[in-house]
Amino acid sequence: MDLTNKVAIVTGSGRGIGKTIALKLAGAGANIVINDIGDPASAESVAEEIRAMKRESLVALGDVSSSADVTKLVETAAATFGKVDILVNNAGITRDRLLIRMTDEDWDKVIAINLRSVFLCTRAVLKYMTRQRWGRIISMASVVGIAGNAGQANYAASKAGIIGFTKSIAKEVGSRGITVNAIAPGFIETQMTQSLDEAWKEEIRKRIPLGFLGAPQDVAEAVAFLASEEARYITGHVLNVDGGMTGL
Repeated sequence: MDLTNKVAIVTGSGRGIGKTIALKLAGAGANIVINDIGDPASAESVAEEIRAMKRESLVALGDVSSSADVTKLVETAAATFGKVDILVNNAGITRDRLLIRMTDEDWDKVIAINLRSVFLCTRAVLKYMTRQRWGRIISMASVVGIAGNAGQANYAASKAGIIGFTKSIAKEVGSRGITVNAIAPGFIETQMTQSLDEAWKEEIRKRIPLGFLGAPQDVAEAVAFLASEEARYITGHVLNVDGGMTGL
């Protein structure tokens, strides 16, 4: 999976899964644009790790649910590197509540950060990808967007929306040499899952045929594959990275 001299924008990459994805793509040879909404120190730390790998990295802070911020993000990336090859729509939040207690803000914020951002970022990069007739767009969906989950109607709707969006845009831009895919992670070991008590983690493991929670690296490996030339004939696809859980 050789990404030498490709230019990748990874949203929400100042920490967590986004950081792991950025480092993985850099390890495969790509130059990386790190995006985060409000933690310059964390974002710059990731960029420094990438530069230590002898790859170039740019920090572009901004709110990916804002059209103006997204335009600035993509134009800055293109002006710095001369092109945009790969977009990873990773930024996302949760605001979990049962629907009867969910506020308008809970709904709107999750839809804006998780789904509107995918629309804005994808639209912005297509200007460059269609011109060069090559591109990879990879968005983070979720098994919750496939199966649903009580208390996460807003999150599930946003992730299901990403799946429908992915399949539609794949049909629109395939003739331009651009692939558009989504990844649906299951339970991944993150700061959030580390705070769960061990009894609940054990219940989760029982629902996973492989018997263990995934790691951020598992998601990053899938992203790197879909970004590569090896995945040139895969588009409009949702790849579950969930240990087999969704098949139950």
